[in-house]
Amino acid sequence: MMINWNNMDTLTSFQELAETKQVDLAQVMAGENGAKRVKSYSVPMAEGLVYNYAAKQVDDTILAGLAKLAEEAQLADKFEALYNGEVINTGEKRLVLHHMTRGQLGEAVVADGVDKRGFYVGVQQKVAEFAAKVHNGEITNAAGEKFTTVVQIGIGGSDLGPRAIYLALENWAKKQGTFKMEAKFISNVDPDDAAAVLGSIDVAHSLFILVSKSGTTLETLTNESFVKDALKNAGLDASRHMVAVTSETSPLAKSDDYLAAFFMDDYIGGRYSSSSAVGGAVLSLAFGSEVFAQFLEGAAEEDKLAKNKDVWKNPAMLDALIGVYERNVLGYLCTAVLPYSQALSRFPAHLQQLDMESNGKSVNRFGEPVDYQTGPVIFGEPGTNGQHSFYQLLHQGTSVVPLQFIGFKNSQIGTDVVIQDSTSQQKLCANVAAQIIAFACGKSDENRNKNFEGGRPSSIIIGDQLNPRTLGALLSHFENKVMFQGFVWNVNSFDQEGVQLGKVLAKRVLAHETDGALKVFSDLLNI
Repeated sequence: MMINWNNMDTLTSFQELAETKQVDLAQVMAGENGAKRVKSYSVPMAEGLVYNYAAKQVDDTILAGLAKLAEEAQLADKFEALYNGEVINTGEKRLVLHHMTRGQLGEAVVADGVDKRGFYVGVQQKVAEFAAKVHNGEITNAAGEKFTTVVQIGIGGSDLGPRAIYLALENWAKKQGTFKMEAKFISNVDPDDAAAVLGSIDVAHSLFILVSKSGTTLETLTNESFVKDALKNAGLDASRHMVAVTSETSPLAKSDDYLAAFFMDDYIGGRYSSSSAVGGAVLSLAFGSEVFAQFLEGAAEEDKLAKNKDVWKNPAMLDALIGVYERNVLGYLCTAVLPYSQALSRFPAHLQQLDMESNGKSVNRFGEPVDYQTGPVIFGEPGTNGQHSFYQLLHQGTSVVPLQFIGFKNSQIGTDVVIQDSTSQQKLCANVAAQIIAFACGKSDENRNKNFEGGRPSSIIIGDQLNPRTLGALLSHFENKVMFQGFVWNVNSFDQEGVQLGKVLAKRVLAHETDGALKVFSDLLNI
């Protein structure tokens, strides 16, 4: 089939959606009608997860319009082209292959003379072998002692995703007996970041992973020097404590400064790299390669659902379409991601980069300005902490913010206490259920200060427990949601030119090649 890359506002189905009668959410969620919606407006995900959109501002007519939009925008066909190796990243003229780190979704893809699925599996095997040697004491420090801590040095996608995943599985791994090594992360070029991490560990028993595709990332190389100085000051040989995750062509690839080098390529963007060696090395060292493999399996199962041409069997596509409706018809600026799981404390930060770096674009795939809104502002915190922070604005503020809840029936630790006839986990789940209805239905009160208008839309992803497989499925769901939204908006979701200008100007400042306001600000900061 011929694929057409058209702007969203040229699509007949979108124009029809814009003219469709909008839903009174408070009304449709009230009483028995609301109960029926909750039971029927849901789609199964992989690994026992369920995407429920009953409290979204949609009805059967709008949903039918969204299905027409998916067909006219050729979302399934564009995803098929992506996983079969077409050049989808038009800005950098690259393939987009992060899905291939967890499975073969379509045809074999050969790039640079290499079967890419075979390449990614080979890297995973190399990481697994290295991790096993560290765990069993074949690879040790100079004194022949085991490493007990692994520290990842990276920024952006080399930090946010792996850090979020580590934190999500840390307590689970300890409970399951698969916890191998504590992991720490250094990302900010602020020296206080590296100093705080180095001050909290025993460097003699620490293994450091430097993550830089190009081998030239300023913040990462600066922090590497910080770490190498700490090792030298402790009388240690840095080359016995350092590992690189980089491209085969970078200056780090064959350097004697590293115990090992694990490779990535240009076809996986940083924010999509958690299932590559960028996440694989630190997570395999922390939890064992078997746990990382389970994470990849969960992501692969969810990726398979994203292939489905039937939107009612494709939760990521449906979530994406509802988000487009909220952004472009209802005019909502932001989306809040609210996991009712403390283990997912950094997951919203990862999704913030994933979404805003991917779809924060004002030109289409061909560099032409678009006349409609694209990616939303993403923010979030775990519940119930967020309830005591920014929920006031979400409930009664002047702006409506769509919400994406995530909740689990069971905790990771499996033990709990009963207080006032319910467990902590039951209290947590009670809060998320209550919030969905409070946001949707509101509460009338003659005292305007106590009045809740309702009509605030939300969805929820529900699972039994957060574990490697369900976490992998969650990650895949949001990656594919962002991809589908980029297809609808006709933007390139896989480059990030917006991060470059600041880097260029920072180099000018450090070289003292400034004038005008840039020079004045540099002087004010004593550079």
